[in-house]
Amino acid sequence: MGFQRLVIVNPRLVDYRDQPEAVALATGGIDVLRASESCSTLAQALTGVATAFAMTGYDRQFGPPLLDLRRASVWTAEALAARKGGDIAFVFGTERDGLLNEDVERCQFCCAIPASAEFSSLNLAQAVQVTAYECQLALRGGADIQPEQTRFADDEAPASVDALEGLYTHLEQAMVAIGYLDPNEPKRLMARLRRLFNRARPTQTELDVLRGISAAIIESRSERVGRKKG
Repeated sequence: MGFQRLVIVNPRLVDYRDQPEAVALATGGIDVLRASESCSTLAQALTGVATAFAMTGYDRQFGPPLLDLRRASVWTAEALAARKGGDIAFVFGTERDGLLNEDVERCQFCCAIPASAEFSSLNLAQAVQVTAYECQLALRGGADIQPEQTRFADDEAPASVDALEGLYTHLEQAMVAIGYLDPNEPKRLMARLRRLFNRARPTQTELDVLRGISAAIIESRSERVGRKKG
C-alpha cells in the first residue's frame, strides 16, 4: 500500500523478520518486514510521533475521542499536506486481545473501522490492510469527507507523544508533592488528565509552560537556581 515504516512492539519472537511464515505472508512487502523496527514498549515506539490513532472498535470511558477511519484518514492526509502535523501513527493491538486501556490512553484519538454492530472485530491483518487502503485513498484525494477538527495554534504543531509522556510524569510528581494525588490510590486521575490533554492537543511551547509550573510546584525557583549550571 506504499507505506514503509512498520514498528513492532514487544514481539513474541525476537527473530520474527526471518520466520518462514512471516516471510511467506510478506510477498511483495519483504522490504517492509526486513526494515521494521522493534521496540520493547509502545511509549518507545511512539517517540517523535505527534498524533497517534488507537485502532479500536469501541469508545473507552477514559480514552481519547473516537473517529471513524475515513475521517481519521482525511485528517492525516491534510496534516501531511500542510506539513504541520508531525509524524502520525496508527496503533494496532494484538490479534487476540487488541489494545490495552493504557495503550489507548497514550494516543490522541481512538479510530474505528465501521463494521456490523453484531460483529465489529476484524483480525489484525484485515484491520491493517483496510486502514492502509483508506489512508492511501485520502492521500490521493479520493475521500472527500472533511475532517472534524484542524487545530495548529500559531502555526506550531501539536507536541509529540513522548513529550506528552514527559509532561504526565512531571505533572504526577507535582500533584504528589502538594498532596493532591495519593500514589497508593491514584484512581483514574491521570487517565482523566490524559483525556483532557489529548482533546486540547497542546503544542511543545504550551507543554514547556506546564512543565515549568510543575517544576515550581515540586521545588521553588530559588532552590533550583544554579543547579543547571552546576
